[in-house]
Amino acid sequence: KQWYQRRVAITAGGFLRRKTDFYGGAQKNLAQTLVLNSFKKHMDEFVKDKKSKEESDHYEKPIEKVEPGTLEEITTEGAKAATPLKSTAPPKKQPVEELSKPIDETALEEGEESEKGKLQPNNENGATYANYSFTQTLEELEIKVPLKVDFKVKSRDLKVDIKDKSLSVGLKGQEPIVNGELFNKILTDEAMWHLDENSVVLTLEKFNKVEWWGTVIKGDPEISTKKVQPENSKLGDLDGETRSMVEKMMYDQRQKAAGKPTSDDQKKADTMGKFMEQHPEMDFSNCKWG
Repeated sequence: KQWYQRRVAITAGGFLRRKTDFYGGAQKNLAQTLVLNSFKKHMDEFVKDKKSKEESDHYEKPIEKVEPGTLEEITTEGAKAATPLKSTAPPKKQPVEELSKPIDETALEEGEESEKGKLQPNNENGATYANYSFTQTLEELEIKVPLKVDFKVKSRDLKVDIKDKSLSVGLKGQEPIVNGELFNKILTDEAMWHLDENSVVLTLEKFNKVEWWGTVIKGDPEISTKKVQPENSKLGDLDGETRSMVEKMMYDQRQKAAGKPTSDDQKKADTMGKFMEQHPEMDFSNCKWG
């Protein structure tokens, strides 16, 4: 838990440094005061929410009847060898997500033949498989790995191995649920994971922040990246140069899908149009454009 808290603090601080002018735009003492005040505010709210939840969930467990003669003394040595009791309370049942389906090939545009057999992206530009699901923006991915067991899983029960080009997630002593080479490279220093209702949720930051991933693990069915919705991405988080590049890519993608010229095609046409105006004496009727 200490490691997780450390990673959250480092990631939050790194985000402020890389994506904002928080450190440079404010005086040092003011920045520290703002952070501490924010910490105190949210810590107080957390304590209040936790207390309220504990009170609402409070109940008295029935005392089990113990028959005479069934008690036995456990020595220190016996306690060490005893098997720890697991909670009998079943974990909260997770909703079953519908698996991603192939795209409608009858709706493919000209030049999209390569998309045949690929999956239709979900509302957050990802997909749902039998063993995991993912969503994405241009900058990062969120992966959810359900743990299909009948007991409450704790962090110490898991084995999560995150590398820049590979990923492995599963329960200790069992075959990994997700395991293989990543679709592309990630930044391991920014990687995070946590447990949420018997599911492992991972947040991975892409190394290349101007491309869509077809899937998470190479070899898994890919989504059609031509069918993603770029508007779902947080363009405001990108720096000026990267944002301009991404917006151009998004515009060209929409133009191609509509059968219209891209920004580069328009630029060439404008340049040629100006040249023709400047040279009316020349005959361009037999010229082939493209």
